[in-house]
Order: sequence, then C-alpha cells, then structure tokens
Amino acid sequence: MATDHTSDRGSPSAATPVRMADEWCAQMIAPLSDKGVGNQSPYLSRHFDLAGPVEGARLRISALGLYRCFINGTRVGNDVLTPGWTSYWNRLSYQTYDVSDLLKPGANRIEIWLGDGWFRSPLLWKGNEVPNTWGARLGTIAEIVKDGEILLKTDSSWQSGLTPIVKSGIYFGENYDARLTDLPADKGSVALKDFDPGILVPHEIEAVQELDCLEPVSISKEPSGSTIYDFGQNCAGYVALSVSGEAGAHVLIEHAELVDANGRFDNDNLRAARACAEYTLKGEGLEHYRPHFTFFGYRYARITITGRAEIRSIQSIPISSVTKLQASLSTASPLVDRLFQNTIWSQRSNFIEVPTDCPQRDERLGWTGDAQVFASTACYLHDCQDFLSKWLRDLMADQRADGQISHVSPDPTRYHEDQHPNFFGSTGWGDAICVVPWTLWTHYGDRKILEETLGAMERWCDYLWSISDGPIVKPPRGMTQRGFTFGDWLQPTGSTEKPLPTISDDVSATIYFYISSRLTAKAAAVVGNRELCERMEARAAQISKAFAHEFITPAGRVGNDDQTSYALAILHDLIPSERLEAASRNFRAAIERSEMRIGTGFLGTPALLPALTKIGATDLAAKLLLQEEVPGWLYQVKQGATTIWERWDAIGANGVPHDSSMNSYNHYAYGAVCAWLLEHLAGFRPDEEIPGFRHIVFEPVIIPALGPVHAHHDIEAGRIAVDWSVNNDLVTYDVTIPEGASGTFVAARRYSDISVNGRSVAPESGGNPVTVPLKSGQSRIAFRLRS
Repeated sequence: MATDHTSDRGSPSAATPVRMADEWCAQMIAPLSDKGVGNQSPYLSRHFDLAGPVEGARLRISALGLYRCFINGTRVGNDVLTPGWTSYWNRLSYQTYDVSDLLKPGANRIEIWLGDGWFRSPLLWKGNEVPNTWGARLGTIAEIVKDGEILLKTDSSWQSGLTPIVKSGIYFGENYDARLTDLPADKGSVALKDFDPGILVPHEIEAVQELDCLEPVSISKEPSGSTIYDFGQNCAGYVALSVSGEAGAHVLIEHAELVDANGRFDNDNLRAARACAEYTLKGEGLEHYRPHFTFFGYRYARITITGRAEIRSIQSIPISSVTKLQASLSTASPLVDRLFQNTIWSQRSNFIEVPTDCPQRDERLGWTGDAQVFASTACYLHDCQDFLSKWLRDLMADQRADGQISHVSPDPTRYHEDQHPNFFGSTGWGDAICVVPWTLWTHYGDRKILEETLGAMERWCDYLWSISDGPIVKPPRGMTQRGFTFGDWLQPTGSTEKPLPTISDDVSATIYFYISSRLTAKAAAVVGNRELCERMEARAAQISKAFAHEFITPAGRVGNDDQTSYALAILHDLIPSERLEAASRNFRAAIERSEMRIGTGFLGTPALLPALTKIGATDLAAKLLLQEEVPGWLYQVKQGATTIWERWDAIGANGVPHDSSMNSYNHYAYGAVCAWLLEHLAGFRPDEEIPGFRHIVFEPVIIPALGPVHAHHDIEAGRIAVDWSVNNDLVTYDVTIPEGASGTFVAARRYSDISVNGRSVAPESGGNPVTVPLKSGQSRIAFRLRS
C-alpha cells in the first residue's frame, strides 16, 4: 500500500538505454491479485535501489483501467481518472511526470493502484450493460527514465496485492475501507504478451483536474437521521469529507441532482447507477476521504452514518478536462446571465476526457450528436482545440468499414456488436465527423485536423450516399436498422389536444447529408484536394436540388411546416432565392402559432435564433430567447436550474419532475444557444475565410431590453471584448481587437448615422449593408436604431 514498506524487496533494475524517445522498454503487466470486474481494486508494487542523483528522473505511465501511482508513499501528480478514456484497443494515453522530488538515492518503493474505470466497468444502461467493455484484465505499464536510461520498468518481477478500495465502477461509485491499509503484496504479476505498445500515445489533452471546491449552502436533516447537503451547484465530481470516529463506523454518501418540492432527496433519474461512495473508518484521529476511481453528477449529497462517527468538514469537488474559462457575458437580464453560467457548468461537467451527454446516470457516453451541435459554443467557452481533436481520433478509430460513425465514442459496443448491432450510422450524430473538424478550423485555423479527418469525412458522406434515394435519405424507424436516425431528438410537440408539427426524419437526414457534403468540400479545398472538393460540391448541389423538389412547396412551405425544418433549411441556404421570402414568412408564422415558444429539439435548437437573425426577424429571436414558459431557455432557469436540462420539461410548472427513465438535469445540448449570444447579441465571430479569429466579424443584434451587454473571448493572440449600451435610440458599441488580428463591422439595415471613432460612415449604395474595416486595438462605433 502507499504507506506500506513491509513487502519483499525485489532486485534492482539494471539501467537500460532507451533506444528511441517514444519506444517502450517496459511491459504491460497484470496483477495476479486481481479478482475481476466489480471486485476489490488491486495494486502492483516494486522496491528498487538508485545509486546516484535522481534529478531529472521522469515517470511515464499508463494502464488498462484507471491508476493512481505512489512513490515512497507520496502520490505522483494530481491528475484525476488517469490514463483517461480512449478507444482503448486502438489508442491508449500515457502520462509523464517529473518524479525527481519523490525519489532518493538508495532504497525506493513504487506502488500503482488500479481500478475498473471506463475500461471494464459495465457501461450503457440497464438491460444493455456491457461488462468488461474493453477487456477483462487490469494492467499497468510504467518506466522511470533519467538521461536516456531506464531506472525502473514494469515486468513480471513486480508483486501485487489489494487496496482499501473494496469495489469501484463508473456507475457504481466506490466503497473504501480504511482499515485495510496493511494488505500485503503477496501475489505476483504477469506480462500481457499480446499488448501492443504501439497504441500508446502521449496524453493529448489536459488530464482531468479538480476545480475549486464548493461549500454547502444549506444543510437539512431527514427524519431518518440522514443529512442532506446542498452545494448550490450541479456539477460532476465527488464529495470530499473529513471524519472522525470509531473503527468500523460507516459513512454512506448518496448523490442527487434534485431535492423535490416536498424536500425529498430525489435520485430516481440515476436509473440503475448506484452512484454512491462508502467510507469505513480506520478509527485513528481525523480521517480524510474522496473517491479515487469514479465520479458523480449531483448538486446534493445525503450522508448516512452507521456507528459512532462525526463529519468534521464536507465539500463538493467538481472535476473537468476544461479548466480555464475563456468567455464571459453580462446583460441586463439575470436570467440570461444565469443561462450562460449554466451552460459553462454543463460543459465542465460533461467534458471529462470525452464530450458526454450527462455525468450522473447509467449512461455518461460520448454521444456524437450532442457534441456536434455544441462544438462551436464549447470552443467559445473553453479552449477545446486539443480536447475535441483527441475525441475526433477516437471517433475515427470507431468508424466502421463502410464509413458509418458510431452513436457514441469511445464506443462500448465496438467489440460487442453481437449484443448491440448497428449502434452507429445516425444522421445528425455521425455528422460530427464533418461538423467538429470544420468548427476547429473556424475557431483555431487548425488545418492539421482537417487533413487528419478528411478521409473519415469522405467515407461518412459516401455512406450517406449509399442510403439515399435520389439523393433523399429516408431513414427506417427501427434503431437497429441500417440508416436509422435519431432525428430532431426530444423535439417538443405542444399539447396532445393540438400538437405542433415536427420535422420528419427524411427532412432532417437529408439536410444533414447536405451539411456534411458541403463541409467536406470546404475541408478538401482547404487542404488542396481539388478532386474531392469538386465531387462533394457536385453532390451537395444534387442534394440541394432534390431537397427543394421534395420538401419545399411553391408557396414556401418547408418540410412539415415546422420550426426545425425552416431553421435548418434557411441557415444552410437550402431554400431557392425565389421562395426565400415566402419561406421566411412561413417561418415567422410557425413561431407565432407556437405562442413564441420553442418547437425544436437537439438538431433544430442551435439553428433557431441564427436562422431568425439571418432573415432579419430579430424581434422574434428576442421574444423566443426571453419568454419564460416551457419550452424555453429561461423557464429552466426560473425553476432553479444551475446546469442545462436534457428536456425542456424536465420539471413541470407544478414542480413535478418528468418521467425519471430519461431525465437529466445536466445536458449541454440546448446550451448551444450561447454561441448565438456571443456571435449575435455580443456580435463577434470568426471569419472562416481567415480563420482562428485572425479576422473578426462584428455584427451585433441590438436587443435594448438586454443592454448594457459586456462580453469577451480569449484567443491565442489576446482578448476580444465588446461592450454596448443603448441611450434612447443611440447605440454605443465598443470593441477590442487583439494585436495581430483585424476586424470588420457589419451594420444591420436598421442601423443609421453610423460613426467609427468619431468619423461618420457614409451609407452604401443600393441599400447594401454598411461594412467598416477595423484595426487591432480599441474602436468605438456609434449608430442609431430605426424603428
């Protein structure tokens, strides 16, 4: 154990030169103490002697499963859930640490704890669980290197034992018995001969970190004697506690996102996820505990104590792979501001190694549809270049031979297709392979990721062509059928007495077929693949023509005359120019007959306000954003949400939660509206022709009720900042452009009397919008709003 020095000391490892910097001399070894999935966590250990100075010694380490490493009783690093989550049989991350301060000349001891983690915890939901998802045996590979020489490496001479972690799992939680700190390393280890070190890659993103702790904002007692702690913020992480008491006393920590209107601790929506931590006291003074190999999604923790023990302190510890906030928004509306903060917290909670749907229940998977609709917002709020690039590599590793993209990645069904056939291939979801790389291009100017993913983009588009008909995609209804689509997932339909129309699967699938074809053509142009560019442009033209013929009437009705069909078709220029005016009127009518309430699901919602803005219907965009009834963004804020909900109606107006079988209070998809808040309300966005914010387009949508507005976004070159306010009809719009970047101010048609830094700007001829070039530094733009 980390504090145990009683095991037999092995012979010193001979110093072995490293032939290449990326070549491993160590072996992947499995502990013979391991009893299999869902059992007590094992550890591996080794005593070793060092003859000389240890300055500059580095440990590189990975595992099948999760690991914690200790040298001479001290933990190595402070990363969480290492080595992370990848498509394990294709890619396995490793970390490198400077361990000079932990080593000493003479006798040393290293110990590596292992947990089931994502590698072999049962994943998916109840009745569909995949145990031993990527393998049945835990293992570790590690070596300490100094000046090109191996000081220590894993091999079959290592010993193994059991840790105090009695059981752990991603959905299960963790049971820890502090009395079990002296378990011996009385078992050996075995080298896994079939392990290929060629799959090892340096950790491509920042490892998961603990964020600032959250203190309880209220504490209440249940009649049973249990205590409920409200930390005031839904998050992903775990509870850290300090406790004292007698040996064998037991502390149970349960987690929930909700305490209902009657004060009931409501964790029904966790479904089959046990999601608890248990700590058994050693009985020696003040003891400290936080879980090692799991995490939870929660705002509330319920503590139940059996035996004599007392909680001395308790905190909520959020964790995330994205730790540095890079954007802000402040308006005159506390509800809008809270919506923005809720989105930040949902991203933090779900960007843990991969972009997941939710952090709390028996799911927590890297759903591709959620990620593609949120990618742009994600890149505004945090630096996601490495994070999303890494996930795209997992996506490509999971891509099927015929081009289909898995619904989730890393894909737990990849090697279990006998149990879960055809868990891949949905339009809107698989299109992440095209949408996310292009998002990284626009936000970061990342040509490399386009080069890396272009082949996968082409294969996905060719798969879509194989299931299209002229070239309309007509998906089957059954989830296991080839070509199935989730469509506009969780799209509200209004009352049962008079439901509102919703987009059909063939419309949404065909629109996304067009989107991916266009993006693949654009990506091919950027990387210089002219043949592919021309082929995909021609295909996109075919799809556009077929879409107009099939789904747009001469009177400008699109699809089922629903909000999503109009929003996506308008935003992506699928409506012929001669029908656009009529379609725009019909779009307005679709909004108005829904009483200014949202009628879109996962695919349509991110397009809704941008499409209204594009046709000049900023009045409707403002009303949709600011209305406070369900379905609506601000409704959930008024209901006390501190993260984004999965469902518009997750909690009814009467305070009653929706059916707990699918009801997460921490899903970021609908938070994609924050891209509109920054790009349109604040008014800045990257120019895809000069990407990476080297050229910034400033085109604000002024909603006087929300002024003053302050926003910023940090990029590599510095800070983009905007501030605007309205005095009667006069708008003052201040912008800051980082050194080395430039900008263009684009005025809406309703703006007049425009001046930049005190100089009047003449209107454009022919009624064209005014555009004004801007240099780096600060500029003040003033204009009046026409009624």
